[in-house]
Amino acid sequence: MEFSMIFIVSNTLLLLSSSAFAKHASPPPLSPTPAPAPAPDFVNLTELLTVAGPFHTFLGYLQSTKVIDTFQNQANNTEEGITIFVPKDNSFSSLKKPSLSKLTDDQIKQVILFHALPHFYSLSDFKNLSQTSSTPTFAGGDYTLNFTDDSGSVHLTSGWSKTKVTSAVHATDPVAIYEIDRVLLPEAIFGTDIPPTPAPAPAPEVAPAADSPSAQSAESKSSSPSATPDGSSSYRIISYGIWGYLVLATFGVLALL
Repeated sequence: MEFSMIFIVSNTLLLLSSSAFAKHASPPPLSPTPAPAPAPDFVNLTELLTVAGPFHTFLGYLQSTKVIDTFQNQANNTEEGITIFVPKDNSFSSLKKPSLSKLTDDQIKQVILFHALPHFYSLSDFKNLSQTSSTPTFAGGDYTLNFTDDSGSVHLTSGWSKTKVTSAVHATDPVAIYEIDRVLLPEAIFGTDIPPTPAPAPAPEVAPAADSPSAQSAESKSSSPSATPDGSSSYRIISYGIWGYLVLATFGVLALL
């Protein structure tokens, strides 16, 4: 009986001490869960080109050829980003020869793909890009562009087209959209028989000195009788008159003698 009482009392004390320890013991600290990285903002190329511009013609080609889907996917679903060169509407209306009217649907699609690079480039990046011989475009293959940086002004050439960046429509990674003043025409479609650039108009000819009024007056003075090397004609007449008087005076003296 005594042993049972002792066992019960000891168990009761053990339970009380363990519960007291549990109350005072602090739980182990939990490691903070890292916050998820914010998702990049979705860039709507159609909205950008509709608000800016006018780029209605280029946007129409993007939509009719389905190239807008290719560019949109590159802009929002890749780490490379995209750079697009967009001609204004009057660039297409002033395009006479060669024109896009005789191209097939696939060729027009290649022309539109030719206006983009599969990488984001800021304006300062073009200085390094100008040191390469050619830069591949979205059209791939031989569809390349050449860049030159002239004191911060970015120039592009495709053989048929020579243009420059006139303004930055949107230049935030991963999308760069730059306005250009001419449509980019690739040699892979239009060939390498590029007409020469017209020579600048010649400068107006300067009239020779002999034809000027001052020269003519000088010439008339030199050819007039008053401008003789040995004196004026009036001086010669006076000289002849004096000699005549001397001769007459001499004959008069001899007649008196």
